[in-house]
Amino acid sequence: MDQKYLLWFANKQPNQEIVAAVAGEGFTLLHSNSVPEAISYCIDVEPQLIFIDADGEQMALVDLVALVRKTCPNGQIISLVDSSQSDIASQSLSKGGAVDFLLKPFFPEQLKLTIRNADSMKKGVTDLIAVSIKSQQVLRLANRAAQTSASVLIMGESGTGKEKLAHFIHQSSSRAEQPFVAVNCAAIPENMLESMLFGYNKGAFTGAVSNQAGKFELANGGTILLDEISELPLELQAKLLRVLQEREVERLGSHQRIKLDIRVIASCNKPLREQVEQGLFREDLFYRLDVLPLSWPALRDRPEDILPLAKYFIAKYGPEKFSFSREAEDVMLCYNWPGNVRELENVMQRAIVMARGAQIQVEDLNLPHCSAQVARLCASELKNNKKQAEFDYIYDLLSRFKGHRKQTADALGVSTRALRYKLAAMREYGMDIDAIA
Repeated sequence: MDQKYLLWFANKQPNQEIVAAVAGEGFTLLHSNSVPEAISYCIDVEPQLIFIDADGEQMALVDLVALVRKTCPNGQIISLVDSSQSDIASQSLSKGGAVDFLLKPFFPEQLKLTIRNADSMKKGVTDLIAVSIKSQQVLRLANRAAQTSASVLIMGESGTGKEKLAHFIHQSSSRAEQPFVAVNCAAIPENMLESMLFGYNKGAFTGAVSNQAGKFELANGGTILLDEISELPLELQAKLLRVLQEREVERLGSHQRIKLDIRVIASCNKPLREQVEQGLFREDLFYRLDVLPLSWPALRDRPEDILPLAKYFIAKYGPEKFSFSREAEDVMLCYNWPGNVRELENVMQRAIVMARGAQIQVEDLNLPHCSAQVARLCASELKNNKKQAEFDYIYDLLSRFKGHRKQTADALGVSTRALRYKLAAMREYGMDIDAIA
């Protein structure tokens, strides 16, 4: 088994309780109290988990997290903040790239749980691509939900990958070794849904020639996903509510109650609250399911995920070393993807068949795409947004160090010569660097 490292980046030495908690979770503890040393650990050892405490540091926590994230992109970063600084902790998640935070002071058991959560999130994300900040935020919430047995409601358009997210929650939970059963409520005929969900005994109805366990029974001990739950008839909604309240189920044609130990995840591609207001969905069932709501964004709202997803599907279905032309990448970034990830997957499978060489061209995608010129502009705008974010970060650091180039370069982890090139590019971009004193 590969050795696992946890970097504790803080001015204070970790106490014996922290040392014992880290060792108890199977990690080797590394401690650093300076930015250069922490960066060195990140480069040389590539720790799986990194705890960052910015107390006593010149850099703000969010900047420190962003710097470590840049140096160690595969490490899971957890912010350590005082209990009165939850707003700073939130910034480290949304802007810096941390996966979680821990409020000080904390108990050893809280530290252990945080380590397990972050470690399980790393393991569970094998085929769920989450590069964009929006996707990563949803995964962080999903990972927290996984550590409870509460019901989860996943909202999102068709084809966004709601079932993948549900599977991720199951895999990240203590039920991972137990069954995961998915039921598409929209794909099963209404007259078969009840028997499919709850099971039946021989003779319960015409054609019931033997006893049959239902989906709830098959998922007992694990997780059941009720996909497209808005399609469930009102009469069946009442029966489902009773099952969720009493945590037991009866097969059709039987009075025997079967106890359930199960997590319920529901998903829907319609605004379920509006369905409630229109009288199409029971309000009491909605609140029973909506304990931990998650919203999986459409692919067009997380464009940073498009190319990584496309490359993932190409590697999954095609020969090795397949690549995309620059124009094909631009067109994919420009396209609106109304069918979301499901459409992207289908397009990639088709492109593999249509490609006449090792590189996929625009025509191989066969998309109702915009012109090549417009596609270039779309792609350029995305890249400009990333460039602007990088330049803003450097500008803020330069302002914090009152224009001191050496300190700024050290904070960025680059040479002063590399910083000069960056500043020259920022001047060309129209930013007034020389006004910073």
